[in-house]
Amino acid sequence: MNRLRVTPGPIVTLIALWLATRALMLWLTAHSGPRLLGGGAVTREVWRLYHHWYGVLAHGSFPVHDTLWQYPPGAGAVLLAPGLLPGLTYFQAFVLLTLAVDALTVAALLRAGSRPGRSLLGAALWTGGLPLLLHLPLARYDVQVTALGVLSLLAMARFPRAGGALAALGALVKVWPALALLGTPRGRPTRGAWLSAGWTGAGCLAVLAVFFTHPLSFLREQGGRGVQIESLGGTALNLARRLGWSGRSRYQYGAVELVGPHVRAVAVASLTLTALSFGLLALWRVRARHWSEATPFDAALSAVLLFTVTSRVISPQYMIWLIGLAAVCLTSRHTGQRPVAVLVLAASALSTVAFPMYYREVIDGTWAGCLLMLARNGLLTAAAVLSFVRLWRSARPPADGAGPTARPRPDSDRLPDRALSAS
Repeated sequence: MNRLRVTPGPIVTLIALWLATRALMLWLTAHSGPRLLGGGAVTREVWRLYHHWYGVLAHGSFPVHDTLWQYPPGAGAVLLAPGLLPGLTYFQAFVLLTLAVDALTVAALLRAGSRPGRSLLGAALWTGGLPLLLHLPLARYDVQVTALGVLSLLAMARFPRAGGALAALGALVKVWPALALLGTPRGRPTRGAWLSAGWTGAGCLAVLAVFFTHPLSFLREQGGRGVQIESLGGTALNLARRLGWSGRSRYQYGAVELVGPHVRAVAVASLTLTALSFGLLALWRVRARHWSEATPFDAALSAVLLFTVTSRVISPQYMIWLIGLAAVCLTSRHTGQRPVAVLVLAASALSTVAFPMYYREVIDGTWAGCLLMLARNGLLTAAAVLSFVRLWRSARPPADGAGPTARPRPDSDRLPDRALSAS
């Protein structure tokens, strides 16, 4: 039985690795001028764009008629948070808060992985996987969003209402954390989590609407987005450029998008695939008959992967979400997503090669840029398909006849502790 308990050694090693890798990421953030690090483009978004939005938000309004503002109103709270740290520039405060949230995330993964029957692989994946994106995670607020998704999933088993509330808070910042609710076991856990999410989301949105004007201004700009050059559709169009397509790349809506003939058709195809993905996930939910402790984790990763690869936009910071969700999956020994996590790590490494290292080749549509994005998006597509197939198969009733409705109780995480004490 002692083999089920985690010794302090691996935890100390992971903490040391986190400190070393984050020190390197901070150094890269402070020395981001070289071309291979983006020539300062990665960090510019914080001290220029985020700081500009901070000024608008500080006057009680969400950005309006700003094509770059495409985020739900909860993002405003994240962008205002650096103002709570006096004596620092906005950039310094933002990076410090992001690093603190990163530390909170790894602490939560370490705590979850240290429980009897769990695994520290999740904490190891987050600790070692995030630096694959170099300094990008410290210069985007996606670490904060991912932390809410991770904490929601980790809380869901024991405290469904708390998990639902955290998912709602995440959805108010960037919509995807709502997908953490997809795999909640049927019955009381689902009712508790979903009702809590609904009330929390409605309450927080009402508060934001009281203190800020134009809270829904992002909807207008989000609907106008086209096909980003790094998306699956953008990769297809970039390859078409090599074969004579007359389109070109252009910076608009805060990203490099492709414009020209047939772009709208590609955008509609992407939206159609997103709708089909939603249908597949809904069908899985209806047909699923078996839940393990890993099912909510696996379902969230599968859903976010499907919505990512079918999106019109696949920004490099999306990889932060996937690394975080894969890390949650690996905290459970029952997950079926281990090979998917490997594909996510490989795709993250290629994302860094594409941006910021060789982004000019991607923008210009050279063969090197096209093949690079084809490889990255091919890995993501393979990960999405494999993830959903494994999720679908895991929903079958166990072969030992445990019954079609077998699923863990909300406090199932505590069962190993009871088993240990009973033995």
